[in-house]
Formats: sequence, C-alpha cells, structure tokens
Amino acid sequence: MKSVAINGELRSAIGKKDSKKLRAEEKVPCVLYGGEEPIHFQADAAEFRKIVYTPNVYLINLTVDGKEHTAIMQDIQWHAVEEQILHIDFLKVDPTKPIKVEVPVKVEGYAKGMRAGGKMKLNLRRLKVKGLATDLPDSIKLNIDHLELGQSIKVGQISVDNLEIMNSKSIPAVTIMITRAARAAMNAAAAATPAKGKKK
Repeated sequence: MKSVAINGELRSAIGKKDSKKLRAEEKVPCVLYGGEEPIHFQADAAEFRKIVYTPNVYLINLTVDGKEHTAIMQDIQWHAVEEQILHIDFLKVDPTKPIKVEVPVKVEGYAKGMRAGGKMKLNLRRLKVKGLATDLPDSIKLNIDHLELGQSIKVGQISVDNLEIMNSKSIPAVTIMITRAARAAMNAAAAATPAKGKKK
C-alpha cells in the first residue's frame, strides 16, 4: 500500500474553544490512538488534501514534533454545511498486528454480458479487509471478462493473499445488469429459434 507523509505538532490546549480557534487558522485538530496514551496534535488543513479528496487508501507517515509514527486514518468529521474538516482520528499501526481497513475495488476487463448489451454495476466500491500493513494492496482488482448477462462476482468468490475479507460473502461486488435493450434482444433471439421437436 502506498504511503504519504503528514507533519503535525502537539496541541498546547484541548477543548472546543481551542479546536474552533485552530479551524479558524485553517488547521485541523487530530488524535492518534493505538499507543499507551492518545496523542492530540494539529496540522495544516492543506496537509490532508492528498488523503481525503481521493478514493485511494494510504498508510500515513505521521511526524508530530519530530517523532515519527505509522498510522491509518480511522475517522473523519466534516462540517454539516461547509466543506471543512472538523476532526480526524488516526490509528497507530503495529507492523506485527493485523488491522482493518477499506481497500478500493478496481474492475478490469470487458464482460461478455456487456458485449451483449448489458451494463456493469459496481455494488461495492471498497472492501473491508483484515491483514498486516505490509500485505495491504493499493486496490483489489476484479476481472469481469467471463461474466455473462445477469452474472455477478460475489464477495465469497474473491481471494487476496494474506488478507481476510470482512464483508458478507453473499453480497455481489460487481454485477452485469440486463438492460431493456439486452432483454429485448434475448427475447427476439428466443422467438426466432425453433422449439425442440418441432419441424418447420
């Protein structure tokens, strides 16, 4: 999994009043969990553009007052009206312990059912997985070349080395939908085909 660097500094005060002041200065109050004690820090809002305005998931190389940590973004709170980050929670990564993250799904190929007029529907844009940070991929690739009209790839059919997929196995991750045009073509083909046992 790719990583990005973010620099922050320890907060001198904690509370709603201080958090409001930080946001007015275009800074974001944050907390890093997973250590002996939570670390409260702040960072420029611009630092987070590379991790929040993207479908990708990253490991965060976090430096707070010169001390380095490896983390993942666990939760983000947005302003109800304005496009402003209110708060971000990070979770410290232990390289020897598995973590749970959501990894983007990328579809590859062109399904047989799409050639017949069907339409691809991606039902799960991300899959929740559990594994060591060193085993986390940038994305989970699903090849759909073999899918016919109405067929799906379910979560239970997806396998990624060294990872456990946490989503329900019965959920279709991607489906080739039967469009009206495709259904009409199927009906026309069926009507044009003589039934077995009947002579022309």
